[in-house]
Amino acid sequence: MFAAFVFAAIGGSAVAGEVPAVFDAKSCKAEYPKASLMNEEQGVVSMMFLVSAEGRVLESKLDKTSGFKGLDKAAISAVSACKFKPGSKDGKPDSTWTKVEYSWTLS
Repeated sequence: MFAAFVFAAIGGSAVAGEVPAVFDAKSCKAEYPKASLMNEEQGVVSMMFLVSAEGRVLESKLDKTSGFKGLDKAAISAVSACKFKPGSKDGKPDSTWTKVEYSWTLS
């Protein structure tokens, strides 16, 4: 049996008056890659996403690898497809960067 847990790690914003985008981790899940599952790979992927004022992912980048390319790729792909609640700057919806960590665990 396996499980994957998603959690957003929202740190302090770099710009005063900026609130980063967020998403519902419960409705945004990635499928464990079959090869990673067979090889019993586990780890935490840290990613950064630029989210538009409409809540769509405009850009993504790997911040810290899980140590396994398959897990990293699956996490980025799954979270990139999620709908985010847009962030804001000075109280108005705007494109913002947000950090997301995805933890792949086998149980």
